[in-house]
Amino acid sequence: TSLAKADLLVLDDYGLEQLDREKRHDLLEILEDRHGLKSTLVTSQLPVDLWHEQIGDPTLADAILDRLVHCAHRVKLKGESMRKMKANLTSMQPTR
Repeated sequence: TSLAKADLLVLDDYGLEQLDREKRHDLLEILEDRHGLKSTLVTSQLPVDLWHEQIGDPTLADAILDRLVHCAHRVKLKGESMRKMKANLTSMQPTR
């Protein structure tokens, strides 16, 4: 209930592992409760065209993706990870 009421739900690093039956049902229920009412932000390194397979069950995957992707604004980033770039900058600076 609290996830349905949050103005913004952030699913960070989505797709790191395949969803089991319980997780698929939970995700669908959460997204159904929020659909058209509240915002959901999903970050992932897994391309959207692989999400269907990652979810597992074809029927639930269709339902979940319909709620996630239907009215989505997609931003695809290019280039090197900022974490990697900042780590290189930090390690290259001389120590005093």
